[in-house]
Amino acid sequence: MYYLNKTTSYSFSEAEEKIKESLKEKGFGILTEIDMQATMKSKLDKDIGQYKILGACNPNYAYQALEEEEKIGIMLPCNVTVIENKDGSVDVSIIDPEVAMTVIENDGVEPFAKEVKLVLEDALAKI
Repeated sequence: MYYLNKTTSYSFSEAEEKIKESLKEKGFGILTEIDMQATMKSKLDKDIGQYKILGACNPNYAYQALEEEEKIGIMLPCNVTVIENKDGSVDVSIIDPEVAMTVIENDGVEPFAKEVKLVLEDALAKI
């Protein structure tokens, strides 16, 4: 699987706030927010459930990654999705850095990806 996931019984806004708080405790800030529901409505006049993409970044990890692989910025920030399911539950998912980094042909990023994955798994577990 290419992502880490937790299904919650929180409301959409509660789940969004909880993952933001949990990531902040781990040194991640949210650089971008994309409201897919609003975008699909305004650009295509299509209705979808609540769906946000959060671009999370930990500057220390980003710096380490850039030191190892200059073009790694293509893979940053770590994307987090908050998606309202039809049954009212909310999925919070985060890209699995280990899986994502397998496309980079540089063994130096492997330990970094493992470490980031552990931190993200812990952040997800705390919501």
